[in-house]
Formats: sequence, structure tokens, C-alpha cells
Amino acid sequence: MTARSGAVLAAVLMAGMIPGAQASAGGRDVRIDVKYGCDFPSGAKKVAVRVSATVPEEAAVDQPVQLSDVSTELTLPEAGLPDLADVGTAGVEVETQLTMGVAQGDHTASTVWIGTTGDPVAVPDTGEFTFTSSGAVPSVTAGSSGDLTFTAGKLTALLTSPKPDSASAEPSAVLLTCTPEPDQDLALGTVPVAGDPQWPSPEPSGTEEGKASGSSGPGRDAGTPKVGGPADSVLQDGKAPRCVGDPEDQFSLNAYVTGYANVAKLKSATLFPVACTQIEQGATEIKIQDGLVHLFQDSTATLDYQGKPQLPPATGTFLTFGFMPTTATLEMTQIQPAAGPDGKPAPNIHSDLKILGPGNSEGKTTIEIQLQLRLHDVKVNGVALDVGANCRTERPFTLPLQGDMVLKDGVQTGYTLVTGGVLTGQVTLPPFSGCGVGEDLDDLFTASISGVPSAVKQVQAAPCAAAQQSPTVCTQDSQPVQVPKPQR
Repeated sequence: MTARSGAVLAAVLMAGMIPGAQASAGGRDVRIDVKYGCDFPSGAKKVAVRVSATVPEEAAVDQPVQLSDVSTELTLPEAGLPDLADVGTAGVEVETQLTMGVAQGDHTASTVWIGTTGDPVAVPDTGEFTFTSSGAVPSVTAGSSGDLTFTAGKLTALLTSPKPDSASAEPSAVLLTCTPEPDQDLALGTVPVAGDPQWPSPEPSGTEEGKASGSSGPGRDAGTPKVGGPADSVLQDGKAPRCVGDPEDQFSLNAYVTGYANVAKLKSATLFPVACTQIEQGATEIKIQDGLVHLFQDSTATLDYQGKPQLPPATGTFLTFGFMPTTATLEMTQIQPAAGPDGKPAPNIHSDLKILGPGNSEGKTTIEIQLQLRLHDVKVNGVALDVGANCRTERPFTLPLQGDMVLKDGVQTGYTLVTGGVLTGQVTLPPFSGCGVGEDLDDLFTASISGVPSAVKQVQAAPCAAAQQSPTVCTQDSQPVQVPKPQR
């Protein structure tokens, strides 16, 4: 099976997220009141939830449907207030994630609506606690005519204390995991869809691709709703660097990534700006292990910043010797994978999709990138410190990242290469060498930064497949449409 067919099968199984634009102006307001059972730290409690949105009056086949003015209002009972005692003294910041089912006849998909409260919300001393989260949500494209129905599902709410004043303090948080109570109408709203599908003809049933994917075209079943990315996840104000894919390479993907590296020894975090990653997909292999079908795929990721294999320069601030404020520009350069017997770079991405049954699977993606860190433009307490041009880790180091995916009853959570998501890992920096002009500063930076494992959290947005030139995932010049936001 080819790499493209492997990605197609994965996308079909996992209802891949592909961004889109709003289908039509205007619409009607809809809302639904649902009772949820939520797991608080002290035990299960009932929570009242109101979901509101504006849906289009009508839509057309193969045209993205974009809901707007989406909000999720939660009312926590007074019995839940003691669970918020550690996070609510200065109010709480809340992020909600609501899984929404999307159905059209027998065809179903799912999406996740993410909302935030923005400013901290004050927690009352007594009585119920009500807060509202809002945000842009993924678009949905119908592959056939008929009513497109949105249905509420699992809900999580992360309540976090505002950022502490002290860099050494950790924010407190409470996570609520909620499931709708039984015997309720969970349908939020319906959008009538008219028109005929424009999908290409099906693969002949006798071909290997047709047998493997079971799809009626090179992407998904023609009737399955296609889930996109948030309406505001687009390139804006030149904040993302240039990231152009290869339209001549059908196995090429290009995606934006960003995230934080928490330097444990310094009790601080460094934000790495949005960066471009070029991904070359390898062949997909189907194997049977422990009686289950596994899809394995090895791919290669290469950083791309202004034609160089590196991340965009980032500014980090830390305390040398625990008290002296120091700032520096961090330059992360990738050590490119060695070429294999075929002359191509060795893979540094390994994906395993385990099929558990219809609508249920588990995936694991591991990425290992070799990097070398250089420091320059260093200032100590605001005074420039000349570290020279070769202040860097004495040897390359490995940044290992892992993303996990779970597809349960057709609802996907987590990371895949073709949809993006959160990747986490730990990295230990080697000692520094070459630091200083006229004096040896290697020990200064080694003592301040090196040797202790530090947490890394990266977010990859949905990639552009430049060879397919879909306007919902790629700009006209083959750059990704979706840009991720960093998460701590």
C-alpha cells in the first residue's frame, strides 16, 4: 500500500480535521440545555450545561458549513466549590472541550469545540458557580445532500489559577470530565444541505487501495461529513514564517508547530515561535500483531526556517545562579538524519495505528529530532555579555516527542500526523562549550541550563498536502492554512 493510501485510510478511520471557510452568511440561533455528570476531585456531581450557536439556514454539498457565536455555559453546584479552593482565590481561567457528533443519515463524524473564558472568572463563596466559554469551532463539509445534525457529547473543563507572580510557583488546576446524563435529547441543531456530491469515481473494488480503505474516493466515503479546523486558524499579520510545500511530491506534507520548553533547573519556560516542518511520508505497512491489525508508517521531518533546518530564533530569560536575570537568543539547528541505502534521509517519525474494531482504534506517533543549541546576544542583568559566535552545546542532543490518539465509538482525541495535535517529551541538554571571549564561560551556562530533564510540549497544526492543493488546507502558494497556538 502506498504512503498516500495509508494516510487516506488513517484519515477515514479518524475523521481527519481539514480547515474550511464559512459556507453562507446569516443563520438562526440554536441552543440546548443538557445535564452532565462530572467527575470532581471529591466525587461525581451534576452540572447544568447550555450550548449555544448560530447555524446557517442552509448549505450546499462540498461547501464548508461554519457555525458562529458558539458558547458553552456551565453551572457548577455549590457542593463543587470546595474543590476549587486552591485555584479560585484570584478567579479561574477556564478552557472547555466539547465533543460534538456530526451526522448525516448513516454517515457520522466528530469534532471538538474548544472554548475559553478569556479573563479570570471570580469564584463565589456560596451558591452556584456559572461561567461561559467561547471560541471559533471547526467547519464541517457535507459530502451529500440531506440534513446535517450536530449532537452534544463528552465535555471536559480545565479550571486553572492565573499565572503566578513567582516563576517558581506552579499554577493550580482542576480538571472536570463530564458525560451527558442518559435519556436526553442531545441534538443542538440541523442544517439542510442541498446539491450533488462532486467526489471522483470510486477506486475499483478489486484494487488493493479499494480493499484497504473501503472508501468511495481518494479521501473518504462520499457521504461522510468532513471536519475542518477553527475558522480563525489562518495566517494573519505575517506571524507565521514562510512554509511552502512541494506540489510535485504526493507524499509531502508541510505543517506549522509551536510550543514551550520548560527548563526545570531554571524554573522557567521558553516559548518557541511558530516554525515550519517539512514532512516526507514513507510507505505504510499493514501487519497483524496479537490478533489486531496495525498500520505502521515511517516518515521524515525536517525543520525549515528561511531555507535552513532550524527553528526560528527564540528569546529565553533565566536566572543564572538562581538570582541573576539573564536573557539570550536561542538558536536550535537540526542535525539532519543520515541517508539510508536508498539515498533518502532515515525516518525520524514512527507511527502505529492499532485497529480495535469499527469506530475504535489507538495510535501512537514518536518523533526523534537531533538538535544543537547555540546561544548569542546574551545580557546579564541588562548588560551585554560577549559569549562569542560558537557558544553551543558540546554535542547534539535528541528531542523525543510522543503523541497518542484514541478513537472510541467514532470520537477521536489526541494526535495524528495527518490531523495534528499535542506532542510531549523530555530533553536533557548536554554541557556547553565555546562560550566566552577572553574568558571561559562554559561552566556558567552548563551549571545554569544543562543536565536536568526538561519538559517539552509542542503543538502541530493540521498539515498541508501541497500536491492535492485543497484550498481548505493549503493557501494558493502551498502553505498551511492552520497555525497552532502554544499550550503550557
